[in-house]
Amino acid sequence: MNKKLEQYLEQYSTPEDPVLEDLYRQTHIRFVNPNMVSGHLQGKFLELISLMIKPEYILEIGTFTGYSAICLSKGLKPGGRLFTIELNDELSAFAHSFFCRAGAEEQITQLTGRAQEIIPGFDKMFDLVFIDGDKREYIEYYNLIIDKVKPGGFILVDNVLWGGQVIEKDSTDLQTRGIINFNTMIRGESDIEDVIIPIRDGLMLIRKKEQGHNGSTAQRYKGTIE
Repeated sequence: MNKKLEQYLEQYSTPEDPVLEDLYRQTHIRFVNPNMVSGHLQGKFLELISLMIKPEYILEIGTFTGYSAICLSKGLKPGGRLFTIELNDELSAFAHSFFCRAGAEEQITQLTGRAQEIIPGFDKMFDLVFIDGDKREYIEYYNLIIDKVKPGGFILVDNVLWGGQVIEKDSTDLQTRGIINFNTMIRGESDIEDVIIPIRDGLMLIRKKEQGHNGSTAQRYKGTIE
């Protein structure tokens, strides 16, 4: 996106929360690959989506430093809870410190480990899921969570444009192939509806139809990376 246009978008959007602003800055100072943090525009979008849905339970796959979790938690119903899964245990204390600063520590449960091992243990149905983990594993995440999303519930999926590389059909990069395969799978699903929003690196919004999910297409693609 043109830098001046991005600045214009930020200027005419609600200003960034000071805690999130510092979280964004500290992430860039302290960590490798700081571009993985959501940032102002996407964070505000996540917050507003959550406020519209008013979820009781949210699942996030990929905490990183906690920016998106804080944004999503702002829309929770009273007594609601966000569960966020992160593979890298070295990020946990940093993220928790900002959850406390944001006053969200009582609403957010941090879980460390592989999402594939943690998700089957949930006995809750989620109103909203945010997928932002390993791009090679997006199809696995989707297969694991789709039956744990309430009919009429929503899934947000980050990085679905992957810097424009999704149109490079001959790419051999596994992360790129993971995104391409995921997008192809979603296009073939009949029990959801979706739209890709070209915010930041591409954000897909999926709604699970009221009649539920039969899993047919997901099973065809399950675990495959071309």
